[in-house]
Amino acid sequence: MVGLTAFTLAGFLLPALWYELFDRHGPGRILFAVAAVAIVFTLYSRLLWLNLMRRTAPGHRFGLAAIAAICWALPPLLGTDHGWGNALLVPAGLIAIVLPLRQAIAVTALAAVLAPVYSIVLGLPALSALYEFAGVPLAAFSGYVQVWLFHVVQELREARAEMARSAVGEERLRFARDLHDVLGHSLQAVALRAEVAERYLDRDPGRVRKELTEIQAMARDSVRDVREVVRGYRATSLRTELDGMSAVLRAAGIRCDRPEVSPELPAHVHEPLGWVAREAATNVLRHSSATWCEITVDADRDRVHVEIVNDGAPRRAAAGGSGLTGLAERITAAGGRFSAGPAGDGTFRVTAAVPAAPAPGEAP
Repeated sequence: MVGLTAFTLAGFLLPALWYELFDRHGPGRILFAVAAVAIVFTLYSRLLWLNLMRRTAPGHRFGLAAIAAICWALPPLLGTDHGWGNALLVPAGLIAIVLPLRQAIAVTALAAVLAPVYSIVLGLPALSALYEFAGVPLAAFSGYVQVWLFHVVQELREARAEMARSAVGEERLRFARDLHDVLGHSLQAVALRAEVAERYLDRDPGRVRKELTEIQAMARDSVRDVREVVRGYRATSLRTELDGMSAVLRAAGIRCDRPEVSPELPAHVHEPLGWVAREAATNVLRHSSATWCEITVDADRDRVHVEIVNDGAPRRAAAGGSGLTGLAERITAAGGRFSAGPAGDGTFRVTAAVPAAPAPGEAP
């Protein structure tokens, strides 16, 4: 935004400076004009940047006053011909940025009156005075809206990131709850059996042996239960993975509808295509600015296709990361095809297809 604003300032001041440099050839005038324009550009950019970063300070008013003094001094000192009259509008863009809103309204109204009067005193035509009268409030309003929109976008990005972190946190809590539900009772039972064994350690060795056998069985059951929980997170159905992906994206503020998945999909396609759903969700949350994500699942006699498209493709396509590279290797190992990248219309497309028939030696 600072660069665009500097480009706008260039349209106001550089044509007149160009005339000083290449037509008048006055060393003193050229030095003064270059120094004045450089100071205005530097101060203006600095004040705009600090206010964009919310580093406002009362001392910024002195910077605004310095810009106004320089810009309003340029027309009488260098002449009103060849564009120096445009300098009168330059400070207006900072009024509503540097000053509190109520003060900014009052100062803008005052400047909208003084600027045309001053231009008439300088000998500018009436049309220029009318231009100053309309341009001052427009410039002040434009500057205020630009900074306001910048702050709104920043807040939305922060909220989006917080929602993504919250979604990940909720998934971790769900996993923790599942582990607690699975292991809580078993570990408590193991502890109780160990206490019983300790009581009978000297009185009844046979009872102790029985309790130890029970403890071993419970421990093996607990290990099996943990494996079942982990297996449920690592190798679930494609429908479950896509439902989880759409829920996480919606929790992060990204519009994503759950797709229709046929219950007759071959069993061997669920794991590789489930990995596609997990990695695509991770990429959307971490690396994109998507507002929507569309998931499509199609199956024909030869292949099962999954396509995931979102509208958050980066402007510059980065090299394939380790996640997408590993994903491509998984799909290739399953005998399928995989592609991922920007589609050229602002969207990012992930496509995977695996054979409908299992590979030789693979369970159908």
